[in-house]
Amino acid sequence: MHLNEQEPHLSIGIEEETFNELRQQAIEARSLSYSPYSHFKVGCCLLTKSNDFIKGANIENASYGATICAERTAIVKAVTGDETDKWVCLAISGESLDECITPCGICRQTLREFVDAEFPIVMFNGDGSKVKIRTLNQLLPDSFGPDNLQT
Repeated sequence: MHLNEQEPHLSIGIEEETFNELRQQAIEARSLSYSPYSHFKVGCCLLTKSNDFIKGANIENASYGATICAERTAIVKAVTGDETDKWVCLAISGESLDECITPCGICRQTLREFVDAEFPIVMFNGDGSKVKIRTLNQLLPDSFGPDNLQT
């Protein structure tokens, strides 16, 4: 997937208005973050084929291993809301104005459970002025997934 710098929405095949809403939802989702330890707020928005925007935010825990990332929060909401196999893309936003945030390894592997290798992941900087779009395969090449377990 190649990013169309002028019109990034075309890179993932959605309307500009939908892309702008996706960006806004990912940025706004950061306000839902519970991050009293790291103060590292992350927002996520999963766009479905029915144009639903499912937001998630990182939720920390004093037992750090129990922390859940924004991406996995949105994924769990989508799966438990019967929204599997209906996803268009996932967008995330951190607070840095300089850099676009990328999903961690656990989130990449969790996405692999539900989407194919060409699934687009949209990464924004803090105010949405910068964007990177990558496929899951670009972020998690040679991945292990459900198809590897089928006999």
